Amino acid sequence: MSTEAVVEFLGNVPLLQRLPSSSFKRIAELSVSSEKGDYIVRGGEVGDGIYFVWEGEAEVSGSVHAEEEKGIEYQLKRYDYFGHVNLTSVHVADVIALTKLTCLFLPHEHCTLLQSKSIWSKDKTLETCAPVESILHLEPIELNIFQGITLPDAPKFGKVYGGQLVGQALAAASKTVDSLKIVHSLHSYYLKAGNFNTPIIYQVNRLRDGRNFATRRVDAMQRGNIIFTLLASFQREEEGFDHQEASMPSMPDPDGLLSVDEIGESRPTGPPLPLSNRKKVGATKIVTWPIEIKFCAPSTNPNLKKSDPSLRYWFRAKGKPSDDQALHRCVVAFASDMIATGVSLIPHPRKGSLSLSHSMWFHRHLRADDWLLLAIVSPTTCDSRCFLSGQIFNRKGELVVSLTQEVLLKMASPPYPSADSKL
Repeated sequence: MSTEAVVEFLGNVPLLQRLPSSSFKRIAELSVSSEKGDYIVRGGEVGDGIYFVWEGEAEVSGSVHAEEEKGIEYQLKRYDYFGHVNLTSVHVADVIALTKLTCLFLPHEHCTLLQSKSIWSKDKTLETCAPVESILHLEPIELNIFQGITLPDAPKFGKVYGGQLVGQALAAASKTVDSLKIVHSLHSYYLKAGNFNTPIIYQVNRLRDGRNFATRRVDAMQRGNIIFTLLASFQREEEGFDHQEASMPSMPDPDGLLSVDEIGESRPTGPPLPLSNRKKVGATKIVTWPIEIKFCAPSTNPNLKKSDPSLRYWFRAKGKPSDDQALHRCVVAFASDMIATGVSLIPHPRKGSLSLSHSMWFHRHLRADDWLLLAIVSPTTCDSRCFLSGQIFNRKGELVVSLTQEVLLKMASPPYPSADSKL
């Protein structure tokens, strides 16, 4: 068995959807193929590790709880597993091969690899990882179901931040796909405002699992209501054609620019953002944001004209996210909604805006902790719906992401006239 084949196999074992992708390769290197006869393990014997069914079928028989369970027996098939993680546990039943059975075996001394405090890293805890990584951490509840929360210092504007829903939903989908496949496109809809004081349940639906592609639908729910839904497609990397016609727009190098944090500290009027965002991105709040942002000065950036619905800025994750391409794409999805919706308000001074839909296409590998340039423009608005189109480039000028978004512009409502008393 090749390491790549084993990694792909392990990514489809339900027990392992909570593990970081770095653990899969390590488990693949340590596990061995084990072809057994009639009895794989016997009840009463001390466990020596974990068995993953690679090929064939087996049945569990003679459970010590058989009388209580009325003698119920069940079968084990591909992706099922059995055994114990330490030498002190005893098998409670026989496992008998029904056909020729091939298992991957992980000895007990390496079973600590099956335990992880984070879905993104086997070495980091939520306290030591990058701020955005802790926001994108989900708690696996059961197969295909995850729980996310809104951390106290996470971005929020009276409701769950839209980028958090995209990033967490994509994280949930990514954990149900083998680590050799990574997201290449997503399409999402915002259905209801999320309550940031209530946990969010992410239900993943496995629509397709092919050799090279996989498709997932994720419903984000609060109190039984679907507030957000995402459809994502994942592809196994392969060599193919390559070209790029898009050119990175002119922008000063980020190393010579002040960050929004620094501008907020030095200028009480706030950074050069659309007016609707200045109250949201003031000096007292931006320091808690997990994303660092840099704009060029208004005098040198033609995209900051009062009536021009476009914007360009550099951004990157604060800290050092774990080295997982799936995580880095989730981070970019999280960050892509941070300021983009404010572009829609530049030519239309309204009370506010509300995201309706969000789509992204990931073209090339990226690092969310390296500077990325987002250039976004609104080519049209009609019927109160503003359409946004954006491109994200790395510092080499490579187009790494394309995105679109539709935003609902909300008119400022006039106050109700006071009623005159008829008495």
